[in-house]
Amino acid sequence: MTSSAVQLHIQDRHVVMDNGIVQVTLSKPEGIVTGIRYNGIDNLLEVLNDESNRGYWDLVWNAPGSSTGIFDVIKGTSFSVVVQSDDQVELSFTRTYDPSLEGKLVPLNIDKRFIMLRGSSGFYSYAIYEHLKDWPGFSLGETRIAFKLRKDKFHYMAMADNRQRNLPLPDDRTPPRGQPLAYPEAVLLVDPIEPELKGEVDDKYQYSCDNKDSKVHGWICSDPPVGFWLITPSNEFRTGGPVKQNLTSHVGPTTLAVFLSAHYTGDDLVPKFQAGEEWKKVFGPVFLYFNSVSDPVDPLFLWEGAKSQMMVEVESWPYSFLASEDFPPSDQRGNVHGRLLVSDRYVSDDYISANGAYVGLAPPGDVGSWQRECKLYQFWTTADEDGYFSINNARPGDYNLYAWVPRCIGDYKYGVPISIMPGSNMDVGDLIYKPPRDGPTMWEIGIPDRSAAEFYVPDPNPNYINKLYVNHPDRFRQYGLWERYAELYPDGDLVYTVGTSDYSKDWFFAQVTRKKDDKTYLGTTWQIKFALANVDKNGVYKLRIALASATLSELQVRVNNPKSNPVFSTGLIGRDNSIARHGIHGLYWLYSVDIKGTLLSEGDNIVFLTQPRSSSPFQGIMYDYIRLESPPSSPSTSAAAASSGH
Repeated sequence: MTSSAVQLHIQDRHVVMDNGIVQVTLSKPEGIVTGIRYNGIDNLLEVLNDESNRGYWDLVWNAPGSSTGIFDVIKGTSFSVVVQSDDQVELSFTRTYDPSLEGKLVPLNIDKRFIMLRGSSGFYSYAIYEHLKDWPGFSLGETRIAFKLRKDKFHYMAMADNRQRNLPLPDDRTPPRGQPLAYPEAVLLVDPIEPELKGEVDDKYQYSCDNKDSKVHGWICSDPPVGFWLITPSNEFRTGGPVKQNLTSHVGPTTLAVFLSAHYTGDDLVPKFQAGEEWKKVFGPVFLYFNSVSDPVDPLFLWEGAKSQMMVEVESWPYSFLASEDFPPSDQRGNVHGRLLVSDRYVSDDYISANGAYVGLAPPGDVGSWQRECKLYQFWTTADEDGYFSINNARPGDYNLYAWVPRCIGDYKYGVPISIMPGSNMDVGDLIYKPPRDGPTMWEIGIPDRSAAEFYVPDPNPNYINKLYVNHPDRFRQYGLWERYAELYPDGDLVYTVGTSDYSKDWFFAQVTRKKDDKTYLGTTWQIKFALANVDKNGVYKLRIALASATLSELQVRVNNPKSNPVFSTGLIGRDNSIARHGIHGLYWLYSVDIKGTLLSEGDNIVFLTQPRSSSPFQGIMYDYIRLESPPSSPSTSAAAASSGH
């Protein structure tokens, strides 16, 4: 059976794309998705909402010097048909900036595109943002696509095999059915319409996801069995690299394609454009996919189908059917391949394969700058067990090659700039990463993986549970865990003894503040106790401290005297807000602290780690990994040498 031709119906205030499988209605010339007809459902989007609040592109922007973000649902002022054939329709909805609107409208030309193909159970959307040289400066806090689905139809959300569930209705989040908690996004379900949800916490940040893992998410309607899925086939247009976290789907029912945001990073991931700075970027395409099953034995088959379609879309990237010259097809892109090896003479005399390393092309910058890069494109892959990697289909341009290796601290940057040309295929050969290292490991705590997940994550307060995360690998996503610290350590702060303590049980996942009876907060000081059989008094020991996240915090390091001046302080760092938003990491920080041998004693020693900033329950630090190295030429060994902290 041959599929129907794609038809385009242009009306006075609407335009309709219809391929016989899906019918999509957009407002004209605004380019808001007002209706999606599929499988007998007249509209998958929320018909109770105004037409402008169903399926839309939006952004948040600031004028220079302004701290107040302006929320803007992007409404086109001009409509045109870019492609119209039996096989494909591509529509354009543009909004052009006029300098007379300075301060009132974001200084961008925006071209929103929508594509429907013959035989395709869905549609594509992408947009081209452009800032011209003569326009004023601004900052862009967020941009995304949002879809608001019918609350009478879509109740089951899925974003991973082990992260899916029935979610409450939006009505359940408002009083008296819902009780707001420490911040508006978190709500205790007091009297939900579905009684089995009573007593649970709902918070959209519990469904955040790393970019690398967020390729498909959406909703299932059980009657009739229909799936609504957002598929992101590439991360090249997302900011902040593979482990940047973004929102996905949450109560509404809402599904988001987030391209740029400050979540879990703060202002570092907000691009700031200067007056006179030229910039153009293509966000997307993403694919809106709809599926159904004729035999509703198990609607979860729809999730399996969505994952299969996601793989099809990933394999098809970069798409060949876009009509914009700003989106280069595969033959106009280039590839880079090579091998990454690790050299650490204190671990092995031989090179170590960088198994599982994240290797990427990102705009030129300093070592590790990719995690704060937020204006252009990035292209990432993972190395195989022998360290071989291949980065395919990179856009033409100038890049640096960056990497980081799980189980190694620090960041790698290839010393030679990479220029991608159309059709180029570059072999960079064997690359050697030498992680920061001065001497042998005396002791270590944690695993260097840019996450605090290996540390102790407590059970939540039983009054504030999300049942999805009970006995779940992501137990850190429960609400209110920051309050458990003072309950677990009522009489004093954490003390960790090298060689005796176990970091999976004895190292709390976040160094948070301590709440006092008068509802103010105290900073905290953690202790690491360790024994040294010998001390090189003329040598310098190195304390490596890798942080997985920091929020309006400061880390002070003291040795053997808690009243002394710190041997090191970070100063005020971080705006990740990962503690409040149930993330187990944010931005990565690595510090190398010199400790003179004269500060250490033969026998017992203590490192004091103080986080003094304390005006909020959400200020604090998540550690990734801590290691003490002896001086490079020192023959001395620790009584706890080679201890992993277990």
